Amino acid sequence: MSTKISFLELNNYQPLDTLTPENLKEIANELDIVELANGDIVFEEGDKDDHHIFLYKGSVDLIKAGKILKTLEAGTADTKSALAHIIPRNFSCSASSDAIIFNVDADQLDTMLAWNQTGSFQVEELSDNDDDWMTRLLQTEVFRRIPPANIQAIFTSLEDIDVNIGDSIVKQDDAGDYFYIIKSGRCMVTRKNPGQDKDIKLADLSTGDTFGEEALISDATRNASVVMLSKGTLSLLSKENFLKLLNEPIVEKIDYTAANLKVNYGQAIWLDVRLPAEYQSAHIKDATHMPLISLRLKMQELDPMVNYILYCDTERRSASASYILSEKGFKTSILSNGIKDVPNECLDGTNV
Repeated sequence: MSTKISFLELNNYQPLDTLTPENLKEIANELDIVELANGDIVFEEGDKDDHHIFLYKGSVDLIKAGKILKTLEAGTADTKSALAHIIPRNFSCSASSDAIIFNVDADQLDTMLAWNQTGSFQVEELSDNDDDWMTRLLQTEVFRRIPPANIQAIFTSLEDIDVNIGDSIVKQDDAGDYFYIIKSGRCMVTRKNPGQDKDIKLADLSTGDTFGEEALISDATRNASVVMLSKGTLSLLSKENFLKLLNEPIVEKIDYTAANLKVNYGQAIWLDVRLPAEYQSAHIKDATHMPLISLRLKMQELDPMVNYILYCDTERRSASASYILSEKGFKTSILSNGIKDVPNECLDGTNV
């Protein structure tokens, strides 16, 4: 294979253009690049190969029921997004000239998107006080929704550690292993963006606050660092216990048939948490759109009395969004298997 595609060229495609240079380099190193001759099949209608396919050179035809619906040329607005990326494929596709395509693993991309889009905290100064940590924790919306038996199991599963000023608790890019509760003390959350030498301060956290959940939910690496600002005590909950005792009870999954009935009867609203380019490419008809990356800043625009059914390409980003909204008292459900199970006739967008 003589064709090489640099990570800089990947930045011309959506939603790859929202990733960090480090992410793009990782994807570029693992690209599956395919050279096609005129007439070669790219994919068949109904294919379930879980890859995003992008057109790099040449042109391809989108075909439905034996008829050419559209010819797509590399370098145009139509080919900035993946070709018919809804799984199973709702079109067939074949090369209409000599062409080059590249495949990106959908699960890998979704993991990276979830990592980057959950990296923004709502920045606010939190007062340091001596309120009882357990009382504050039990008053949060998330803990109000957990069965009493789970709460008891959580507290018996916690492991306490004493910490000192300057101790590094979580390091950006490390694997997620624990959920943390601040039993006493204060800490600072920071993040280093690509190309920057200095860390950016995101938030101060204090007694009763928690951190570390997002890497566990999205099964990704840490998207921020946490350093102690004072002496104190932290309670740690393992990833396994967090997912079983804390996350699973508040995450309600629903299949498309049941979810669609709720929406049709006015009992729920679709909420698409993917990036704008993904939404424009294909989304459930009449869905509200609020990307995960801006959810913390814009959730006040949502109606707290509405049951939102969240979806993304898989379940990863919608699970992260569900946890964030649940912390603020919103009622949410997650669409099982993401947009993949939605019938084509129920979708709208430029690639439908």
